[in-house]
Amino acid sequence: MINQDTINKIMDTARIEEVVGDFVSLKKRGSSLIGNCPFHNEKTPSFNVSVTKGIYKCFGCGKGGDSVHFIMDHEKYSYPEALKYLANKYNIEVEETVQSPQNIEAQNARESLYIVSEYAASYFSNELWTGNDGRAIGLSYFKERGFREDVLKKFQVGYSPDIWDALILSAAGAGHKEEYLEKTGLAIRNDKGKLYDRFRGRVMFPIHNFTGRVIGFGGRTLKTDKNVPKYVNSPESDIYHKSNVLYGLYHAKKAIREFDNCYLVEGYADVLAVHQAGIENVVASSGTSLTTEQIRLIGRFTQNVTILYDGDAAGIKASLRGLDMILEEGLNVKVVSFPDGHDPDSYMHHVGAGAFKKYIEENRRDFILYKATILLKEAGTDPIKRAGIIRDIIESIAKIPDEIKAAVFIRECSSLLQVEERTLLSELSKMRVAKFKKAAGNTPSPQSQSFQQHQNNYQPYEDGPPDNLFESSGPYEAPEPAAPANSDLIQEREIVRLLLAFGHELVNWDGIDNMYIGSFIIQNLTDVVFTDKLCNSIIETYRDEIENGHLPVASQFIKSQDRQIADLAIDLSTSPHILSENWENKHNIYVKDETVNLKSTILGGLFHLKKTKIAGILNDIANEIKTEADPVNVEILLQRFMTMKGVEKEISKHLGITILK
Repeated sequence: MINQDTINKIMDTARIEEVVGDFVSLKKRGSSLIGNCPFHNEKTPSFNVSVTKGIYKCFGCGKGGDSVHFIMDHEKYSYPEALKYLANKYNIEVEETVQSPQNIEAQNARESLYIVSEYAASYFSNELWTGNDGRAIGLSYFKERGFREDVLKKFQVGYSPDIWDALILSAAGAGHKEEYLEKTGLAIRNDKGKLYDRFRGRVMFPIHNFTGRVIGFGGRTLKTDKNVPKYVNSPESDIYHKSNVLYGLYHAKKAIREFDNCYLVEGYADVLAVHQAGIENVVASSGTSLTTEQIRLIGRFTQNVTILYDGDAAGIKASLRGLDMILEEGLNVKVVSFPDGHDPDSYMHHVGAGAFKKYIEENRRDFILYKATILLKEAGTDPIKRAGIIRDIIESIAKIPDEIKAAVFIRECSSLLQVEERTLLSELSKMRVAKFKKAAGNTPSPQSQSFQQHQNNYQPYEDGPPDNLFESSGPYEAPEPAAPANSDLIQEREIVRLLLAFGHELVNWDGIDNMYIGSFIIQNLTDVVFTDKLCNSIIETYRDEIENGHLPVASQFIKSQDRQIADLAIDLSTSPHILSENWENKHNIYVKDETVNLKSTILGGLFHLKKTKIAGILNDIANEIKTEADPVNVEILLQRFMTMKGVEKEISKHLGITILK
């Protein structure tokens, strides 16, 4: 168990923008940072990070929290695991009473898969550099292909001995259980129940997740036997899902953000070769055909993809298939093709790092020009084939969600294909109509349902819409949850919001000295009963802390281990909108800030809450009067009713409200 002092140190050290920035490309927007949410699919950003508050909030899917919660949500870690991750990131020592692999494995089965995978990566690497066969076979292979030692060590490349149970025996000697070797796919059990190593006699490429932990392997055989598969990859496991992983992303994500571009290659060795050329923003599809999930991973860091695939016919066809998928996700695509017979790996070693980088820069082409050129070359002068190719290219353009980009490509296509732009636009329209009709016949997607709901709720302005009073921190993705219909709940949450926002400020009205607003609010709630469980919990905690001589702050509730409390605190501390600068600068209209007159803000919140509570009491008394048969009791109830009406009138006077009844 991690002691509280260490937890506090981790919490104080972790920077939300740095933690989230490891997984999401963030851009400045007002006082916040925004990016595409990693928890749901979106093409426009609704994910906000507040540096000052140390929290994140997605106004599309509703996810929110602090640095620890982000790691828990993103990596599916437990609370202690997330703390350990942050401690490791910031080099904070965590003292644990139990550290042996056996005991850790016993505590957490999922963590055990990570541990045994890390052990295997270390074992394979050690075999490559110190083992007799590893050096003679594995290391010699890499050196013959021209790979530098620093690149091999960077990617933890290794060698698995050509022995049936070399890893199994080594892992058992280190205290690891066979069941975890089997669950990760490092070992296989045959029909007779005998366990043997999966990756025998292969050079090994460890596959890392976002945070740098080993989750799987790719193994390449060095044998020439055609009956032996060239590559063997780890099977699916609780920690490895190949369709959600990009090989090299852990090492590439910083460079991808820096250069705002991601190079996409096909194989493990291609990634190493491109890195060796000094280009670090490169990833591979990890032994599988490119998937939508992998494209969305890239989209978190950049909207620009450059495909570097093999120069042979198979490589070209693979690149064309991947192009359409990338386009559908709204990313910009360029392609570099290599001379026939070369892939990125072979071409880099053939011409050298400098010439390789120059070749990429000079031969990068927009996808439409690349695809049209390749397909037209295949078609030759055959008019039927050319017509089919034109439709094929228009189908690709139809997948682009951005209308302006599509129009630009149509114009380029018109010139390249020698077809009138009007004809291409007509064909594009037909395809989009067909696609729309097909989609309309299916169950509406969550996005379309959200849009329809938005449309149904829309009420037009009689004199046209006003100029932008608010600028959204992200385009519309899904409707923000409506405010609670219960008036009590609305006012109770408003009081909690005021406590979190201003509780640490000093009262500066009515001659009150040395009192915090938090204490002032709590003192004025002695006659109020909170009906909402979460609001009441925060109020009671606040009251207890003050009685013990401590003034709570918002971060205390935001970082609460009670996720419901944390979520409520985050919701009340964030807003999907920021005030537009144009409202004041362009129109010279000043919108009053609630901090300008804190007395009005705080008293207004308290009076509105009490007015709501009194309205509830009056309603209850009125119902009692209707059902009471005893005249004496009716008289008592009437007196109570009039007393409460008097209190309501006084509160309304403070609020500037005129009561008509």
